[in-house]
Amino acid sequence: MFQNSGVFILFLLLIPVFAYTQDSVKPRPSPLTIVAAQYKDTYLKITYSQPHKKGRQVFGSLVPYNQVWRTGANEATEITLTRDIIIKGFALKAGTYSIFTIPEKDKWTIIINQDVGLWGSYNYNSKRDITRFEVPVQSLDNVIYEAFTIQIEQKNNVADLILMWDKVKVAVPIQFNEPKP
Repeated sequence: MFQNSGVFILFLLLIPVFAYTQDSVKPRPSPLTIVAAQYKDTYLKITYSQPHKKGRQVFGSLVPYNQVWRTGANEATEITLTRDIIIKGFALKAGTYSIFTIPEKDKWTIIINQDVGLWGSYNYNSKRDITRFEVPVQSLDNVIYEAFTIQIEQKNNVADLILMWDKVKVAVPIQFNEPKP
């Protein structure tokens, strides 16, 4: 019995460790969100975190103009494609990429970058860009979106990837390729 008491004491000492590891994960202030679209056998998925306005001035302050932004919060926003698509005239191969943006008052630069799994834009490397293009800003009269929101507005094989927050909206045109026979 004395030999087993050492094991018993070790077990008693480890109970708090096991109990601590069972704590639930606390929700993030900027929750992880997924938006997706499908056309025939092409599936497109955007994974991003939604920061909230919370009374702050967003563009030009919280998100500075003319600087690379992770396009959301926490990890850099990622796009995953099961088949090739055309995004603003550029043929983008199937795969997973990061989406970065450079917001300005009248236009945004959209960046598709081959690095994935990045936290924020701190380690953004422009040499890993696949493509860059500009889209115009649509200014909204009122605060429409408290949380940064990405939507995909799709009609058949064409879609707009919509980025919206506060009083700002930008649209990125996408075309799904027809499957090869």
